[in-house]
Amino acid sequence: MAKAIVQRHYQRIINNWPVDLLRPDVSLQKALQYRIDTKLKPSRSLLQNNVIANEAQATVPTPVPFDEKSELEQVNVLYSFLENRYTKKYPLSQKMRRPASNPDYYDNLMKELNEAPRRTWWQGLTNRWKGFIRWQ
Repeated sequence: MAKAIVQRHYQRIINNWPVDLLRPDVSLQKALQYRIDTKLKPSRSLLQNNVIANEAQATVPTPVPFDEKSELEQVNVLYSFLENRYTKKYPLSQKMRRPASNPDYYDNLMKELNEAPRRTWWQGLTNRWKGFIRWQ
């Protein structure tokens, strides 16, 4: 019963976690799904696949016991990131967000990060060259 509750929490986190546009091939959703498949739903076939064909040195890993408290703590941490608890608890001051040396730095960084996934290969190359050449 406890495994089912933890599994439902993980599924909810997977469904609500935002997709990383900069690295679509590496995602937390895949890692969490793998965790569900291996830790919460261990199958006998998964353990039997680790046995060597000729059984000369067959070693089957022992399954790790399920720790409900530990899993629920980890789910709580994931929920805290999903709900931005730390951003709400520790908001950034304007002095920190807009440093005197370059007040628009973080705004430009966010603009760049939002534009990067939609750039073509050619636009990326020209932006890289613009970074090498300074006209001032």
